[in-house]
Amino acid sequence: MTELTCTKLTLLTLTAILIQSIGLSVFVFGFFPVKSALSGASGPESFFPPGSHERPTDDLPPQQLKSLYQELSGIPPLFDRIILMVIDGLPAEFVLGKGGKPPRSDLKEAMPYLQSLLSNGLAVGYHAKAAPPTVTMPRLKAMVSGAIGGFLDVAFNFNTQALLDDNLLGQLFRIGWKMVMLGDETWLKLFPELFMRHDGVSSFFVKDTIQVDQNVSRHLKHELSMDDWNLLILHYLGVDHVGHIGGRNSVLMIPKLFEMDEVVKMIHLRTILNQVNDARKTLLVVVSDHGMTENGNHGGSSYEETDSLVLFIGLNRIIDDYASATIQSVSQVDITPTLAVLSGVPIPKNNVGFLISAPFDSFPDDKKLRALELNSWQLLRLVKAQLPDLSCRNFVHVARANGQKITGNCSGHIEEVLCCLYLNASDLYHSWLSNETFGEHVTATVAAYYEFLKTSNEWLSRRVTDKPVGVLTFGVAAMTISCLILTSLIIWMARTVYSGEKQQSSNLSNWMHGWCINEIFVLGIILIFVMSMGSSSMVEEEQYIWHFMISTSYLLLLRKVIQSLPVESAVNLLEILRGPNGVNTYKFCSIFFLLISGRILRGWHQGGVNWAHLPDISKWLEQAGSHFLRSIVLVSGIFVISLGLFALSQLKSRRKFCQVVGVFILIPGLLVLWHIIVRGSNELWLSSHGATTLLQAIFAFLGISTIGTSVGLPWLMPVSVSSCSAQQSNLSTLVSVDPEYKSCLVEFRDSLYMMGLAYILSWCLLQLLLQQPINAMPISLLLTQILSTMVYSYHSRPRHKEWVEVALLYYTGMAGHFALGNSNTLATIDVAGAFIGLSSYSSLLSGILMFLITYASPTLVLLSLVIYISLKDDSYLASPKNVEFGNLLKLMLGFPCLIPLGLNSVLLTAYTIVLLLMRNHLFIWSVFSPKYLYVCATTVCVYVGVFVVAATGMYTYAVLMFRRKVLATNRIR
Repeated sequence: MTELTCTKLTLLTLTAILIQSIGLSVFVFGFFPVKSALSGASGPESFFPPGSHERPTDDLPPQQLKSLYQELSGIPPLFDRIILMVIDGLPAEFVLGKGGKPPRSDLKEAMPYLQSLLSNGLAVGYHAKAAPPTVTMPRLKAMVSGAIGGFLDVAFNFNTQALLDDNLLGQLFRIGWKMVMLGDETWLKLFPELFMRHDGVSSFFVKDTIQVDQNVSRHLKHELSMDDWNLLILHYLGVDHVGHIGGRNSVLMIPKLFEMDEVVKMIHLRTILNQVNDARKTLLVVVSDHGMTENGNHGGSSYEETDSLVLFIGLNRIIDDYASATIQSVSQVDITPTLAVLSGVPIPKNNVGFLISAPFDSFPDDKKLRALELNSWQLLRLVKAQLPDLSCRNFVHVARANGQKITGNCSGHIEEVLCCLYLNASDLYHSWLSNETFGEHVTATVAAYYEFLKTSNEWLSRRVTDKPVGVLTFGVAAMTISCLILTSLIIWMARTVYSGEKQQSSNLSNWMHGWCINEIFVLGIILIFVMSMGSSSMVEEEQYIWHFMISTSYLLLLRKVIQSLPVESAVNLLEILRGPNGVNTYKFCSIFFLLISGRILRGWHQGGVNWAHLPDISKWLEQAGSHFLRSIVLVSGIFVISLGLFALSQLKSRRKFCQVVGVFILIPGLLVLWHIIVRGSNELWLSSHGATTLLQAIFAFLGISTIGTSVGLPWLMPVSVSSCSAQQSNLSTLVSVDPEYKSCLVEFRDSLYMMGLAYILSWCLLQLLLQQPINAMPISLLLTQILSTMVYSYHSRPRHKEWVEVALLYYTGMAGHFALGNSNTLATIDVAGAFIGLSSYSSLLSGILMFLITYASPTLVLLSLVIYISLKDDSYLASPKNVEFGNLLKLMLGFPCLIPLGLNSVLLTAYTIVLLLMRNHLFIWSVFSPKYLYVCATTVCVYVGVFVVAATGMYTYAVLMFRRKVLATNRIR
């Protein structure tokens, strides 16, 4: 067998990572392209049937263009002033109720004026379904363009670019409308240079729940008194920010809703009620971009997140039936064509929505049918762009040649169905035009138009963008090659390491013959997980798989401990547990901690999608009160610091160094405890300047202490040129010393032990600051699990293979990821925590903090591999040739770096293939695609974690060897 040198291993690993990165990038941008859109803007041709009078928009002055549109459309604008009030994150059920039932009494009392408008028939509201991803930027684009954007808009939400596609604001600007915007600066990024006045605020700085809305309202009285604008956009962010901080039931929610109600009251009293004597009629449209989950997050596709609001106030009619004004449902994209027709501009080209009925109920029959005709022409143009071969004229000729009726029941291919439905409505409309006296005929015509519009909308909304097959195939092939390379390297490493243990294991089959049930199960976990990826339900509830697998692994470890005990009478059980040097006691205690902590973590959060409403430990603690929760957070912080200092104290041979590292950890630890105490006594503490300053100081202390320890420790560690005897090898362990090692690895292992503890303790302290308070206890339990696993692995050697131990640690990190409340929906991402310690919004820093919060558990496990290397079984390094620099690094760092890369590569490649196979699945955008974003982010997490482990090991060993050589040279001189 060709020898696998350290250089070869490094080059092959880097090559595999490079190939995987290229393949992943190619696949992502091939599978999630920015959705294609028709270029240009709708113009005079919009008022003619598709295929006739097609011409580009005339370059006319705004007033002439406005008159031309009115002349061609035949529908005079009903409103020449529109106030669009966006209440970010407001669920429609807060205002309209749910399932035909009114909203809760406290919610109704929070918005009394708005409820009075609804009950008196002066307003009509709809549940507007928002398409995923339910984040602000793509939802605003949907409301003004009527188009459903690409899935990757969720990423562009943090770096908004100007909207170049045809949209409502652009159409209004071309006819001379003057626009003013107050609120979320996303509007300014989407539509630069369109607003004659504006005052934008950051939508991402969620700590601000007061000033962010006051900045909007302070201009409101002045703007309402002005008559130089036609469109006033008010985007209030407070409700969304309150949700992110405290959830739907936050104590701040009711006051914030009352504040929004007062804004509606002011607008209605100052503009709508006075418009009788005003030639300029004003329409107030209150909308929300998305809803929110119980914990206040959004981004996924659950009902709570997609249930947004659209409310019309100031229509020329009174709604007699309160129920019909509150329980109706529309799509969010329907806002675009509705406002376009009401304001007298063409419907944007890429709109997939259709007219909301209520604003047009007061229209005469001819105007109402004309509006539906214009909407059907626009959608038919968009359908023809997607189906170039679609020709309804050919459909008519074929139908007549076959002796079929043009109208009637429509069936067949989508082209035939759409043409049939369109011609049904068109024939009924022209029949009505020839004799306008048939009232029932109007109802049938309206129903026919809506049937065509709804069918076209459904087909366009779910149509999958054509995927470049060649590009996707290249991406999958590259990831497969990378996976094969990493898997081969792991097998190669295993045969190299374990061939010395069993000389008879000359081939792979003999090597595999001695596998035990633990090793088989570790590989079986991957197989089971890959098989479950094809089920949307298993993707939504992935946490059950990881919790079940890791719990079963702990039970198998317990079984192995019991099997290793000598068969003696129960009388001698205590002596058996004590064993030589208490080894059996350590193993039993570590397994006990793993089982108990694992079960607690399993019940801490009822994660996932379908069962998140079920009771769990976190919900019970939240109900117990803030004082009880604060005590748990404080106890968790003390436990983390105490456990870390205890682990450091076990390195008795480096007591002074451990004391210094302990001080470096203790100082920020005490600051963290101080922050926890103050935060618990003042709910508004996080929003204060003092809290921001303290948090920034803690971040600085943690960074300096961690980096200082990792960089400076190898240079300060005492080194010796003489060979190390068994008595000198006081190796770093958590519990005891193993005198069997004969190679000079003391400085290397002791340095890694202290550096690894500095890594994980600093990481845990950081998470105590960033995570929600309810997650403080899981952080301490995860630390306990990791240290217990280290103790068990150390005392179980050489029975366990190293790749099995590293794989189990990796699985522990994935189970912990879901134990912290994460899931495969974007709604569980903690946006509020991404602004802790920031005095102003920064997309880069917020993105980094969001990543650190989400991947707290996997990163913690990866960082703990530095400690694992210092405790690993190195009996195979006894031969002098193995002490050579390159070979030693290969054997010490090989498995801890390759196993996470290999496992992640298998899961990444498998799920990429699943995603490709499921590209036409009903839940492709709501279930499988969000999961793939998590898979990609996990890959980045593994890359960063493995890099830290490898860099730490190589740097430490290089510095120690350099110092050893310098010391040897000086002695010779």
